[in-house]
Amino acid sequence: MGAPSAPPTHDYEPAGELKIGQVGVANLRVRTLDVARLATEMADRVKRAPKLFARAAVIVDFGGLAATPDAATARALLDGLRSAGVLPVALAYGSSDNEKLSVELGLPLLAKFRAQYESAAEPPAAASVGAAPAASSASSRKIATEADPARPDAGEARASAPAGQPGLIQATPVRSGQQVYADNRDLTVLATVGAGAEVIADGSVHIYGTLRGRALAGAQGNEKARIFCRAFHAELVAIAGNYKVLEEIPKELHGKAVQVWLDGGQLKIAALE
Repeated sequence: MGAPSAPPTHDYEPAGELKIGQVGVANLRVRTLDVARLATEMADRVKRAPKLFARAAVIVDFGGLAATPDAATARALLDGLRSAGVLPVALAYGSSDNEKLSVELGLPLLAKFRAQYESAAEPPAAASVGAAPAASSASSRKIATEADPARPDAGEARASAPAGQPGLIQATPVRSGQQVYADNRDLTVLATVGAGAEVIADGSVHIYGTLRGRALAGAQGNEKARIFCRAFHAELVAIAGNYKVLEEIPKELHGKAVQVWLDGGQLKIAALE
């Protein structure tokens, strides 16, 4: 008799492993529903900072408008943004009309994505197509900095603390793809923040090494927060959502010790004496 046959084996491993992680996604808050103008502004951002914005994932937020646009207008905007060089991937959570629009467009809604620096009492802008009132530089230069506590990721470090607790200290280098977030407090980095890395604090950010990645202070809207850096080569710096990229910063500040702060809604950068 031959040897008994081995029992059949079953592969219970999934073909794809799904994890919910935190990723860097820009939030485009639409204030004037002028498709051509919005596409032109985005193309300009991509041109000025291609390493940061080219093929970047973008959430489209219609919450600043008096009414949700129709599907045809929204599709035209999405096409314009794609032509500008970015990739719209979702709509920001909003009204029931916004939810219906997301279904028509075949895009997901990201609940609670809208950055918390946007005041709930802020009056909505007019929703007329083709209107082009002058936009303030502050409102057009904001990014979402909300870090969602429900989405931990192996590439990030997150530390929550009650108000008044000491700041978070990061003693080791923050490498490309990593994110360190100080919840409700300051963040002090004793080492380098590498290109492609991100450090975020609800308070101020202090970096004693070289900053080559992104630093975001006042993530929950604290306009008093500041960024201090010993050697400045940042891809991006932001306070309460107001940001600048390296290409917009005077070259004489590159490599210098600097501080970054808000003054009247405008982001200021100056060398430390």
